[in-house]
Amino acid sequence: MQLPDAIGYLAALLTTCSFVPQAWLTLRTRDVSGISLGMYSVFTVGVALWLVYGWLTAAWPVVFANAITLALASFILVMKLRFR
Repeated sequence: MQLPDAIGYLAALLTTCSFVPQAWLTLRTRDVSGISLGMYSVFTVGVALWLVYGWLTAAWPVVFANAITLALASFILVMKLRFR
């Protein structure tokens, strides 16, 4: 593995894992009062577009990170819509 790819995968791992505590807290408490619907909506669309970009350019660290981040962000967004 080349150094740029290794750095990309590490960055992907860290930024993606940063969503896990929010998703876990939201699932556990069902408290979504501190979550901005507008921000998560725009963010989720942006992540989906980064995923498409990564796929089209074969940037696999981008695909890896954004596929998982999209799942987590979508989960939080659905929880926001469900429990607001």
